[in-house]
Amino acid sequence: MTTLAVIPARLGATRLPRKPLRLLGGAPLVVRVWERVCALGVADRVVVATDSVEVADAATAAGATVVLTRADHPSGTDRVAEVAGRAEYAGAGIVLNVQGDEPFVSEAVVRGALGMVRDRGFALGTAAVPAAGDARARSDIVKVVTADDGRALYFSRAGIPFVRDVGDDGSSDVPVLQHVGVYAYRPAALARWVALPEHPLERTERLEQLRPLAANLGIGVAIVRESPAPGIDTESDLMDANARWADLYPERR
Repeated sequence: MTTLAVIPARLGATRLPRKPLRLLGGAPLVVRVWERVCALGVADRVVVATDSVEVADAATAAGATVVLTRADHPSGTDRVAEVAGRAEYAGAGIVLNVQGDEPFVSEAVVRGALGMVRDRGFALGTAAVPAAGDARARSDIVKVVTADDGRALYFSRAGIPFVRDVGDDGSSDVPVLQHVGVYAYRPAALARWVALPEHPLERTERLEQLRPLAANLGIGVAIVRESPAPGIDTESDLMDANARWADLYPERR
């Protein structure tokens, strides 16, 4: 079963302008993400999907395979689906979506998401990690509740599950799980996802994964016992990422 990894990279980010081209360790961010996915060795083919000629040129110069997609896609999922639907990639058994701002994406998270599809038989796979600190109260951190078989019951920006009776030590029987936005899909499930109309729950929470969930497309959630890798959404995040890069790869600065 072959795996196609697609890295969607949109140039028009607002919080961090021109994000895919901003430098991390001296190279464009999109290139660092492509390098990371290639290094993990989880995919037979790795493609950068972008609507920007500038991003395409930067990724191509580094040696990446690039697909120029339509500019009107509302989400990275739609951009990934366009690539997966092309004739040259029709043979893939699983499609992997790693966002273009995740240069430190965890191997365990990626393999966990893939395993929910390849080994557990779910149409869609993703991952979660134990939430830490004030994650329950933060709306920018997405939480997920799962069934006993690993199937996602609900994703929310709210603090789910709600703890009615807190123990004397402030704990509860059910940990809070923080969703990690890496996805694996069966190609048919991905095609169905993007063909579905936007769901009211999706509009309310601003979480696109509620669309396939509401349509009864099973989403398997791999729970990985590690801290979440930091994404890059702001100037401060980029500064922190460069500091982390210097610590991890002093020889690559």
